[in-house]
Amino acid sequence: MSSRTPIVSVLMTAFNRERYIATAIESVLAQTFTDFELVVVDDCSTDRSVAIARQYEPDPRVRVVVNERNRGDYPNRNHAVTLASGRYFKFHDSDDVMYPHCLEVMVRGLESVPIAGFALSAHQTWSGASCPIVSTPRLSYRREFLGFGMFSQGPSNALFRTDVFRDLGGFPEVGPHSDLAFWLRACRATTVALVPADLYWYRVHEGQHLQTADSAFDLVRASGFSWQALNDERCPLLPGELETAKRNFAYGYAKGFVRALVRGNTSLAAFRLRHSPLGIADWMRYLRPPKRSADAGVLLDSETAPLDLLAREARPH
Repeated sequence: MSSRTPIVSVLMTAFNRERYIATAIESVLAQTFTDFELVVVDDCSTDRSVAIARQYEPDPRVRVVVNERNRGDYPNRNHAVTLASGRYFKFHDSDDVMYPHCLEVMVRGLESVPIAGFALSAHQTWSGASCPIVSTPRLSYRREFLGFGMFSQGPSNALFRTDVFRDLGGFPEVGPHSDLAFWLRACRATTVALVPADLYWYRVHEGQHLQTADSAFDLVRASGFSWQALNDERCPLLPGELETAKRNFAYGYAKGFVRALVRGNTSLAAFRLRHSPLGIADWMRYLRPPKRSADAGVLLDSETAPLDLLAREARPH
């Protein structure tokens, strides 16, 4: 490794990805933005992942680290951040392909919004405005709960300011959807720069947790994170917005229950019923048709806000 500090640390956590890791590494090395280091953090793979990754170590930008024990997905991501030396860092999973312009677009987007703690991309275009979009805590929560979502993005969709991520305490280690728990907390505390979508290829394959039978049940458990966030005193939504957000959540949760029944998945339907974060009084109050808008989370012409206002909204609640 070069002794010079790079602008970006790309962190690639890996576990038994011998089929994909070479392509993943090569996609990072092909970036048009070149001021980066690539740190591959292997979580005690039992296949050839480490051997394949070490073939790239002659490149001074590449470093391979093998954990002394298996940590698991999100604990390993938190560990990888301790190895980052760049002022920004980005996760890149060892089974995905980063498009050549990915880092260039994300760095430009984050640097264009100095008050943002991180830049966030998506697999589809952000609704309501052209990028980059400055999203304060209230705007982020509006986009998530009153619009068509923002917090379903995986860790690889973000470019973080390293110090901000560390100040936020990293990912809460609460299972496969720890990223959702993190977005709910992080976007309540800091402004986000929403940047153009589709910057890498998210590979879908049978080795992923989302392809297992347990994933639907884990998603039910994770939905409780959102309800907790809406009931947290630090929730940045205004009272009327919060009321609508809770109605939208209740409708979506009930819809998932009905969908499971229609598909004949009675075990999932029963699980949803048992693990509902809403009490009887909540259901009576909030189970109403949803009200969502593509403009939610966007500053409209009638809501013009100078940078100093955005900065005030960006302060932790």
